Amino acid sequence: MAAFGVLALQGGFAAHAAALRDVGATPREVRRTSELDGLAGLVIPGGESTTLLNLMRDEPWFESLTRFHARGGVLAGTCAGAILLAREVRPHQPSLGLLDAVISRNAFGRQVDSFEATVDAPALGGPMDAVFIRAPRFRALFPEVQVLGRYAGEPVLVRQGRVVAATFHPELTRSRALHRYLVELAAQPELAAAAEAAS
Repeated sequence: MAAFGVLALQGGFAAHAAALRDVGATPREVRRTSELDGLAGLVIPGGESTTLLNLMRDEPWFESLTRFHARGGVLAGTCAGAILLAREVRPHQPSLGLLDAVISRNAFGRQVDSFEATVDAPALGGPMDAVFIRAPRFRALFPEVQVLGRYAGEPVLVRQGRVVAATFHPELTRSRALHRYLVELAAQPELAAAAEAAS
């Protein structure tokens, strides 16, 4: 099984690495763009999106992540990572634009408004535990985006091709459904082949 990376510039990267290890993947902490080589996928963890953008200035991360996705890599973002993937961020900040969605930062409230909940995710096998910490909200999803999970009726977990975004923190629970899903997604050769044909 190919290695699955976790962007380790800030945020909960160690917990994501542990979750990937639990589902049989070989996690790799990624701190340089050169370390994307040979990965099947990459998790962009939660944290603080503006801080993450500042840390990414040292190397051409946007260009490297776009190329990584174009050549068949799975990109997954949780919380701040989901913000980085979206087409449009409110209030405005730079993003990769690989997910056709509009997302609002901190829309579930401040740190004191953090909570645990159950996400209805039939595509991942049923209900899964989730932790929402200063969580963003999807304000609009374009037709190409598939909803994989909902909380209180609203989408909190979505997928577009090889891009998966969650507004919550799955790594802070015992549930490994999302990490298992990501590893299985990265193992689908038809997705990588389609990406190669499109590039």
